[in-house]
This record gives sequence, C-alpha cells and structure tokens, in this order.
Amino acid sequence: MSFYEERILPRIINCALGNKACLRLRKQVCASLNGVVFEVGFGSGLNLPFMPASVDKLYALDPAHRGRALAAERLAACVIDVEFIDLQNDTYPLPDASIDSILSTWTLCTIPDLAIALQEMRRVLKPEGQFVFLEHGLADNPGTRRWQQRLNGLQQKIGGGCNLNRRINEAIEGAGFSITQLTNYYMKGPKPFTYMYQGIAVARGEKGA
Repeated sequence: MSFYEERILPRIINCALGNKACLRLRKQVCASLNGVVFEVGFGSGLNLPFMPASVDKLYALDPAHRGRALAAERLAACVIDVEFIDLQNDTYPLPDASIDSILSTWTLCTIPDLAIALQEMRRVLKPEGQFVFLEHGLADNPGTRRWQQRLNGLQQKIGGGCNLNRRINEAIEGAGFSITQLTNYYMKGPKPFTYMYQGIAVARGEKGA
C-alpha cells in the first residue's frame, strides 16, 4: 500500500464520507444490525456512533490501518467491544457461520477481488444472518454509465482502487446471496459518483432458495 493510500486517502475519505448526508444514510443502514457484527471496510469508524444497542460485538476490517487512529475518539466513546482483524491471504480469520450481521458502506467499490471477498462474507455469515450494504456503483442511466466508464481509470488512481462501474447487486447475488431489500437512488452531487445501492441480503440455501 502506497504512502498516499495509507496516510492521505483515509483522511480524505473521513471528510468526504462524513458529511451530513452520508451520516444520515449510515444511521439508516446500521439500525437493523444485531448480535455479532463484522464490518468490512471500517475506515475511520464513521459507523460507530450509529451502532444500535442490539449489537454485542464488532469485528472491524480495513487494510488502511491509519483509519484506526482517525477513529480514536469514536472508539473511546463506543460501548461495544471492537476487535480489529486483518485479511489473511484473501481469507477472513473468522469461523464459518459465526457472524449475525455483516456491514459494508462505500467499500465494495474498492475491494480488488470482490467475488472472493463476497464469498468469504457468505462463509462467515450465519444462515439466519443479514448482509447490510450501502454502496455506489453502476448507474441506471446510459449517459451516466458512459461517463462512469470514461472516468473509472482516473477514479481508481485517486480513489485507492475505487471503481465507479460495478453492478453491486449482481456481484452480491453472484456470490450466493439473495437481496431482500434494495433501493437505488442518486445522492446530491455528480451523477457518475453518486448512484447508490442500499439494501439487505441473506445467504441463499444450497438449493438456491
């Protein structure tokens, strides 16, 4: 990981995704979390203030460790037990079917091998568990999609590998999840960067149910 990605980008993300509009959405998606939660893309802990009382423990994963320092005050104020874990050869160091809720906010756009990551999320999620997500991705409008394709290379460079053109719902379903709730909308701002996928998914059974 470069100096920019480790030291500078986390500060930019902390500001850009910590505005009032983003915090309001974070509060919405965190409301249904319960039990043992695994947050993929902890960042600077912007979701911590919105963890409901129904959460018992939080496993936090993020390759940019600088975010933990930026989260110091939020961690100090958090009453939930937070345990940081690190990726081990594309594998999450968590037992099978051990997690009640998985949370991902503005993270699936950046993970290099998204298919493997989502398969790992499905592995650690309990059969009755939920995957709660809030992500930006490929838009519904053809004109916006064309701009997303044009800008994607630049976005990857300045955004630490962030992609504008991922079909988030298809990636989630392709990893063995069924999406039970999904809302798509544009946030305020340039459309290529603000088309959102907000929803909840559950792991499909062996028969695809």
